Amino acid sequence: MHSLTFLLLLPVIGATIISILPSQSTLIRKTAIITAALTLIYATSFILGFDTSSSAMQFSKIVPWNIRLGTSFALGIDGISFPMVLLATLLSFIAIIASCSITDHSKGYYLLMLLLEGAMLGVFMAQDWSLFYLFWELTLIPLFFLIDRWGGKRRSMASLNFVLYTMGGSVFMLLSLLVLFDATPGHSFAMDAMLEGARALPRETQVLIFLGFLVGFGVKMPIFPIHGWLPLAHVEAPSPVSILLSGILLKMGAYGLIRTAFMLPEAVLSLQTFLMVLALFSLIYGGLLAWRQSDLKGMIAYSSISHMGVVLLGIAALNMAGITGALMQMVAHGLVAGALFLLIGLLYERTHTREITDYRSLVKITPRFAIFISLAFIAAVGMPGTAGFIAELHVIIGAFEQWGWIVLLVSIGVMISAAYAARTMGRLFTGPAYSGSDRSLSHSNMNNISDLQPVELFAASILVFGFLYLGFFPGFALDLIHASATHFSQLFVAIK
Repeated sequence: MHSLTFLLLLPVIGATIISILPSQSTLIRKTAIITAALTLIYATSFILGFDTSSSAMQFSKIVPWNIRLGTSFALGIDGISFPMVLLATLLSFIAIIASCSITDHSKGYYLLMLLLEGAMLGVFMAQDWSLFYLFWELTLIPLFFLIDRWGGKRRSMASLNFVLYTMGGSVFMLLSLLVLFDATPGHSFAMDAMLEGARALPRETQVLIFLGFLVGFGVKMPIFPIHGWLPLAHVEAPSPVSILLSGILLKMGAYGLIRTAFMLPEAVLSLQTFLMVLALFSLIYGGLLAWRQSDLKGMIAYSSISHMGVVLLGIAALNMAGITGALMQMVAHGLVAGALFLLIGLLYERTHTREITDYRSLVKITPRFAIFISLAFIAAVGMPGTAGFIAELHVIIGAFEQWGWIVLLVSIGVMISAAYAARTMGRLFTGPAYSGSDRSLSHSNMNNISDLQPVELFAASILVFGFLYLGFFPGFALDLIHASATHFSQLFVAIK
């Protein structure tokens, strides 16, 4: 019997076990890895009972909390949330495996990582807006401490910026939720009840409420101009935390925006052109900033703005191809960004530099690094044979159906991505190897860099296999999201 409650509790149980272990125990890391692995395996087992032909919520669990306030403990998954649950459990497992360099206060680190996984799963499975908001805010606590305690030199500023931006956006989200709660018959926070109440509101009111959600979710995606926390947080966070920040936390914003669009269709139709312009600007703007970066982590961080612009464009298209592409891009970017942050983080641990100009000739010295980083950058560009290609193709088709040839602007973002990807691979992998007399990396001779170790190779292989498999055989993912994407698009066809 599959239970979403048990899936939600698994990381919490693991964190509880870690909390009672001695601080110097070697069992701490093993417990975290086993917990993350079991959570991933259990989440994957839901595939066996998941009905891909239905757009309804499945494996639902509803327990009323406070009838007077209209709150309940309600969980469920559909074709929109289930891929995010699988992605969250996979990247959490990879992030914990990649945390072998964390030796200072490791007990607190692994405890917070498991609590973060539980909070992220709660966001994707919640079917009550009060519960959704609770889990949304809970993700801030472990992330703040993970960045502030184990981050880089500017970790305090990065963690504070992240919390202030996200909490500022959450205020707008909360205001929108309270307005909807007041407008809902029976005053309930249940998503189904709020959906009925929201659609009965006048278009102007829906627009104002949606704008509040757009700010709240847009901060987390992030979209221009409320992206200021992203580069600093990614650069200063430990690399395993960056995997979750880029791979999952950004998807929480896009996921929330999809749920909101379904709840407030009149508002989305009114703002459709605005969302398209915002998406295209974010797509090109993020690519240009990534192109200008010499810091590897900063480049990947800014590229995430560009990739999430593709997601926003797919959502704004409000058709079958667009929403399918948006969901596929969320999965593809999670795998690709996770792989890039994993590999760049492992490289940084060996060289203590993220400057592109400090590297060259890795193809001779660390061939496994060279192969995997090259594949990840190729996937980030969206080349055929990768999951990103399937996603971007669907988004382009959906956008063309809606706006015509203006979608050619997407090609500018693709070309910019190709430009900085080619530049980076050229810098990292070509040219003569450094000697000990060179200034660059004089403190860590390039010739002495060790290649990927078996555990690191295992973690990287999972992510690379994931975006290549979905690139060559996308049928499984497309079938998973098809019914929910169809239900989403048909709503707007009916309204138009």
